[in-house]
Amino acid sequence: MAGINVKICGLRNHADIKAVADAGAGYAGFNFFAKSPRSVSVDEARALALQVPAGIAKVSLTVNADNAALDAIVNGVPLDVIQLHGGETPERVTEIRARYGLPVMKVIGVADESDLAAIDVFSEVADMLLIDAKAPKDAVLPGGNGLTFDWRLLAGRYWTKPWMLAGGLTADNVAEAIARTGARQVDVASGVETAPGQKNSEMIAAFVSAAQGE
Repeated sequence: MAGINVKICGLRNHADIKAVADAGAGYAGFNFFAKSPRSVSVDEARALALQVPAGIAKVSLTVNADNAALDAIVNGVPLDVIQLHGGETPERVTEIRARYGLPVMKVIGVADESDLAAIDVFSEVADMLLIDAKAPKDAVLPGGNGLTFDWRLLAGRYWTKPWMLAGGLTADNVAEAIARTGARQVDVASGVETAPGQKNSEMIAAFVSAAQGE
């Protein structure tokens, strides 16, 4: 599975950055959702982002953030991609792309086939899509809950924009997930942690290796 690109999300310290770089991941994700155990401040994210080696895309994760919050993040942190993980509308995605001039990745939660229509809608306005397991209605977090969904829903489907698979991925199941969905990019947060927000360098290395079939 050479050519599979991996995003490690929710990085919080220098050891996380080093583990991502050493493993050969393509994306480093910083979580700005305050309720998440993976959240970082703008100042913390800036210090970490400046340590990310060239060639690894730096991604900000926000949830229904207003312009003031996004202004602070984009002006304070050297970013490559804005990831929207809330209930942002297609109009809001378009607005954010225009305002900041950065590629926007829209997250779409999937539980069953009825959720797939949103992928087509957001393909028209976002630069990239992240297809994740839909969070339960009572969940505090919109993602990072360690949940999977039926990967067969994505089999044989094609969208006009690059997309990334997320949702309960681990070193043990990521190869199967890629085989079933045809994903060329995968995202992980909880699947490389020993506790919420606590990344493990060996788990990161194992995940990237498994995703890339090494």
